Amino acid sequence: MKSAFTACCARAIVVATVALASAAPHAQTADAYPSRQIRIVVPFPAGGATDIAARAIADKLGAAWKQPVVIENRGGAGGNVGSDVVAKSPADGYTLVMGVTGSHAINISLYAKMPYDPVKDFEAITQVAVVPNVVVVHPSVKAATLREFVALAKAQPGRLDYASLGSGTAAHLGMEMLKREAGIFMVHIPYRGSAPAVADLIGGQVQVMMDGLPSALPHVRAGRLRALALTSQKRSAAAPELPTIAESGYPGFYADAWSGLFAPKGTPRPVVDKLAAEVQRILRLADVRERLAGLGAEPVGSTPAEFAAHVQREIAKWAQVVRASGAKVD
Repeated sequence: MKSAFTACCARAIVVATVALASAAPHAQTADAYPSRQIRIVVPFPAGGATDIAARAIADKLGAAWKQPVVIENRGGAGGNVGSDVVAKSPADGYTLVMGVTGSHAINISLYAKMPYDPVKDFEAITQVAVVPNVVVVHPSVKAATLREFVALAKAQPGRLDYASLGSGTAAHLGMEMLKREAGIFMVHIPYRGSAPAVADLIGGQVQVMMDGLPSALPHVRAGRLRALALTSQKRSAAAPELPTIAESGYPGFYADAWSGLFAPKGTPRPVVDKLAAEVQRILRLADVRERLAGLGAEPVGSTPAEFAAHVQREIAKWAQVVRASGAKVD
């Protein structure tokens, strides 16, 4: 009897020891993190809004944690190249990616073959910012509001051309969403980026487009373009006079460009939580908010759970739009 009791105790001690040993690395990782350089991959070239926002966060993280936080730009395939690098990196919190609407919500439906899954291969840390898109028209278009524009488009089906930053971009698919919601038909003219699309819109070669507010607003202020409505859920502090599409007769419409931090799947939860809390703190700083405002971006700072739920909703929403539009990238 005593022997059996002793054996049982011994087994219990072994089980407890194994459990403590398996838990220890996670506790140590959270307590010691970060102990070396952190890399944030931006899956786009340097100089864009996503890159600038990432650098603002990296500067503050490095100062707070006394460890270097470096930005690595790995552009290509609409954000897929850089995001895939992070998806296949060690899940230790030292390699992160600044994902965006395209790389982590649209591309999974748009590309025939994806090198990663935006949900299964990543841990959502926090949504960093949103940048409203805005529907803008050439001044010759006889519409001062979105309602007037929809009425004009319905009266001239197929006669209006809309530009986009490129097939499959949030701006392209956002306009496709508007077409579906409003029941209008326009011809899509894709460009390679915002600059040439805006140039042709100003020149009158196309009549309308959806563009990022920071890009379009200077032209609106100068009278070269007319703004009709924002794609955001609420009005923007950068242009409070502009109504949203939701206000203009399409409740629930939302097609902003957003960015957020992700880590490889399996990154210890304490590390994810520590990163989220620190980035949330950074996004409340006045100078960071001012820097983001200069990009037309509004800081968010959600929890990991909130951000993960947002990504799931965005994937489902954009999948419907991609299917309806027929957009595909091989």
